[in-house]
Amino acid sequence: MKNISFKIDGRECIAEKGQNLIEAAKQNGVFIPTLCHFKHLNPLGSCRVCTVKNNGKTIAGCTVNVDEGMDIEVNTTELLDARKAILEMMFVEGNHFCPSCEKSGDCQMQNLGYETGIRYTRFPHLFVDRIVDARPERIVVNQNRCIKCKRCIEEIKTNDGNNVFSFTNRGNSTLVSIDYEQEAKLSDAQAAYAMQICPTGSILVKGKSFGKPFGDRLFDHTNEGKNISLNEIKKHKTSNKKKRIATTSLAGCFGCHMSMLDVDLGLLDLLEVVEFNKSPITDIKNFSKRCDIGLIEGGCCNTHNIEVLREFRKNCDILVSVGECAIWGGVPAIRNTVPLEECLREAYLNSLTSEENETIIPNHEDIPKILNKVYSNHEVVKIDYHIPGCPPNANHIWNVVKHILFEEEYSIAYPEFKYD
Repeated sequence: MKNISFKIDGRECIAEKGQNLIEAAKQNGVFIPTLCHFKHLNPLGSCRVCTVKNNGKTIAGCTVNVDEGMDIEVNTTELLDARKAILEMMFVEGNHFCPSCEKSGDCQMQNLGYETGIRYTRFPHLFVDRIVDARPERIVVNQNRCIKCKRCIEEIKTNDGNNVFSFTNRGNSTLVSIDYEQEAKLSDAQAAYAMQICPTGSILVKGKSFGKPFGDRLFDHTNEGKNISLNEIKKHKTSNKKKRIATTSLAGCFGCHMSMLDVDLGLLDLLEVVEFNKSPITDIKNFSKRCDIGLIEGGCCNTHNIEVLREFRKNCDILVSVGECAIWGGVPAIRNTVPLEECLREAYLNSLTSEENETIIPNHEDIPKILNKVYSNHEVVKIDYHIPGCPPNANHIWNVVKHILFEEEYSIAYPEFKYD
């Protein structure tokens, strides 16, 4: 094959004429992210995570074959933000909750979230309740996690060449459906390959999808040694000799506060330059002074949570959402796919632990009213920064705090930036 020259972000590159751009870029040391591309498959162009510009025209990179004189843009500010937005939309559209997913740590979409530095999404979560199909003989298909990349449709076939997966319906109702008769013909190895080729946790093999311990997962140590910069954090200048910190827990499990305490003896050093005001750590119930920074764990599921969050916004210069529940709702937001009335009936009237003829849904002026859904904190007040994780690593939390308050140049080690 003839070698040709082309440009990526202004740099001269060499590749075989007609080679797929994703592979050609990789050979020239340029990474173009993608979730649908597979080297030996025909270009799918379905996920659009590989969006680039070819001679000024926006296009899916995996559908481009390189040719002489091409001028490809990959890592411009506009394209980086566009790809990040596409990933964010995939996360909010599909009920992806990493801490409860069997594919966590082995998920390509999750890893691209780390690579692009997604701390929260600029789009609201849809919380659509989709089918989890466990009828196949070997495979479970979770439609909540499917991004319709077409990998399984193109790649997974029986020994006699029949498709196992296919698209059904159209538009926003499109689903990846499974042919039960053909799925039953798959060997155990073929079923495992279907789970492997899926870039999310949508396809799982029954009895083979147990979570792996941290450190044994595919992406736990990817890019180890790489640091994620915190330069986008707004630094906070104050004349206070001691910086003031407030913390609270809303609709969450208190795990993020436990992670804060994992700083261990480092807390003693911290107390020389920081004082805690309103916080479960100090048991101070009310603000006695204005605080430099407030750390919020948990989202908003009732009127009391809203009141506390607004109080923190009023009394803190910088407000930080800590952990998955604060950022998008987390475990408590699982109820967002169920109507509130049905949720209350199940909890208080139909519960197996309820005594006969003693069932009642609590309703009193002193009891906070439950909201129609669990809201993320940035849907209620302005949040200045987000620290993802369930819970976040202790070093991640305190490096962010010190970076904001003391203008020190900190960065987060790659293995510490996790959603689970």
